Amino acid sequence: MKTMLRVFVLVAAFIANTNQLHGQWVQTTGPGGGKVYAFATMGTNIFAGTQGGGVFLSSNNGVSWSAVNNGLTADSVRALAVSGPNLFAGTEGRGVFLSTNNGASWTAVNSGLTDNYVYSLGVSGNNIFAGTWRGGVFLSRDNGANWSAVNSGLGGNAMCINSIAVSGTNLFAGTNDGVYLSTNNGTSWSTVKWFSTGLDPFVSALAVTGTNLYAGTRQGVFLSTNNGTTWSIVNSGITGTIAGILVKALAVSGDNLFAGTLNVGIYLSTDKGKSWNAVNSGLMNTKINALCVNPNKAGGTNLYAGTDGDGVFLSADSGTSWSAVNSGLAASFVWPLITNGQNLIAGTNGGGVFHSTDNGASWKAVNSGLTDKNIYSLAVSGNTFFAGTEGGSVFRSTDNGTSWNGLILNPFCVRALAVIGTNIFAGTYGRGCFLSTDNGTTWNPVRTGLDWDVWALAVSGSNLFAGTKGGGVYLSTDNGTSWNAVNSGLTSKWIFSLAVSGTKLYVGTNGGGVAVSTNNGTSWSDIGYGLTNPYVISFASSGSNVFAATASGVFLLTNDGTGWKAVHSGLTNTDVRGLAVNGPNLYASTWGGGVWRRPLAELITSVEDVPGETSLAFSLEQNYPNPFNSSTSINFQVGKSAQIILKIYDTIGREVRTLVNGFYDTGNYSITWDGLDNNGQKVNAGMYFYCMESMHFKEVKKAILFE
Repeated sequence: MKTMLRVFVLVAAFIANTNQLHGQWVQTTGPGGGKVYAFATMGTNIFAGTQGGGVFLSSNNGVSWSAVNNGLTADSVRALAVSGPNLFAGTEGRGVFLSTNNGASWTAVNSGLTDNYVYSLGVSGNNIFAGTWRGGVFLSRDNGANWSAVNSGLGGNAMCINSIAVSGTNLFAGTNDGVYLSTNNGTSWSTVKWFSTGLDPFVSALAVTGTNLYAGTRQGVFLSTNNGTTWSIVNSGITGTIAGILVKALAVSGDNLFAGTLNVGIYLSTDKGKSWNAVNSGLMNTKINALCVNPNKAGGTNLYAGTDGDGVFLSADSGTSWSAVNSGLAASFVWPLITNGQNLIAGTNGGGVFHSTDNGASWKAVNSGLTDKNIYSLAVSGNTFFAGTEGGSVFRSTDNGTSWNGLILNPFCVRALAVIGTNIFAGTYGRGCFLSTDNGTTWNPVRTGLDWDVWALAVSGSNLFAGTKGGGVYLSTDNGTSWNAVNSGLTSKWIFSLAVSGTKLYVGTNGGGVAVSTNNGTSWSDIGYGLTNPYVISFASSGSNVFAATASGVFLLTNDGTGWKAVHSGLTNTDVRGLAVNGPNLYASTWGGGVWRRPLAELITSVEDVPGETSLAFSLEQNYPNPFNSSTSINFQVGKSAQIILKIYDTIGREVRTLVNGFYDTGNYSITWDGLDNNGQKVNAGMYFYCMESMHFKEVKKAILFE
């Protein structure tokens, strides 16, 4: 009896722990990259501040990264600085945060800080300086507990602080009005007017080595050898490259001076700026926001580059060659997200297309031939993928994104894609809809009667729906040859998204919530009750359960009459742009936080059938026994003859075992799972999901296997 009780307690504890681990959203490992604005180092630890993803930490030279954002309520981190054991983060709109444990937890330290847009940080002894967007410079002498403005001598555009550099007792501030110097910890500032020295007034980066002060500007790099009193431009040998290009970052390593530019990559000077050479081999993104130098464990020096869309790149040979180091750096700006049942495809803003075959456990950039990496739309037809871009191109891949080829469609971005049989449709911003009947090789406009700003497309049988900016919803029954507005009852005509689920057509609007039509748009009904954010960007469905993505998180609508319910607990980045159901999981793409995953079984308590099939028509029962340690029975009911698939998945969505895959007549059935995988091997103890699917039915439940 005691033994039986002990086993029960262990199982109960195991279930509780498992539920705790998987009862909320989990960030996948990618897509890797994103916009990286700042670096800081503490010994072998390197920190990256990102836009949308917060702070990431790597302790292995960038080989892998992990988010360290507990308590950091700001998504966008513009600046990082280290003072002893303290790590400071300057954020966009939330001020300064302090961590004393390598980013494991953060505390806001903003008392006295009147401008919470902190774009630069500097450290001088016990003094911490914060440069802000409009409020000038602030000083803290107590690790951020209290701040005071130190702006005497600053004014006008000089209150916009882009960069801070410290050299001994000299404190330099790069502003929108040139470079300013303080020799008394910011009590007073002085400058030589930029127009009298030739210095470009917009100073975005500063670096000091010895008596040389370098400034990165819109006209390249300038050098001062007298603390900013006079300046000389140092762009010799690089006419037409750095000259006229905004220099966003500077870094010094011994005799090497590196300049990171906004659009032509990284340049190296070994003679104090007298001559420069491009060092971009292997650098997939030439828009550089940040540079950082740090000793590596091999005794050499690593140079890190933070890019505007592709994350972090590493060079161990002074920029001669670069490699992406983004594993786990899930700070990408992801919008479209699709699946063909086997592969997840994510489109990013600036990083191109990413592909995952293991439910987000790993991601691979698949951009060969993709000349525009700003992806606004994705579609799949069998094993062929299509990507619509900001620049107006549609790209096609027939090898899961390994290679792409494309055709310029129009000068405006492709906001939406849809497929009907062999016809490919592209909705564009400003040019209406286009049709290709030859797999994307050629395109013809199909926009008679259609508003020209098309933001969404959806297909229901032979019906093609277009959601437009201002014109509402349009329907075409002849492959786009003609269109008719179908807006009766629609209160908002700026359509962000469209989705078909069974016989229902859903629209997500720009501020008007969600409406539904059951008659192909002839009439609409408002169903926005419970939706706290009325700007609905995309949809996904599982059975008759509909998920809506908003900038405030994910919402679920069932047919229980209670309206929309928030289902984004644990989703630290709630600016959700795309949704996709794949296997037993719902995936959410975020604007700056990569892709997140949550089991459908955690979100849906019961998956209803589509209209016309009662709740008794198809059903999936809870396995018994559960938990189990050798075998368990799974009962299911088929309401009418259908192809039935019943599979076992692990907690990250990898298929473990196919139990059923065949045509079943109406009736009740039972199947046994013996705890083996598809290869006949015993699986490990833990939580598993079993998923039953037919054409119009899908349900997921949990099973617990213990030793």
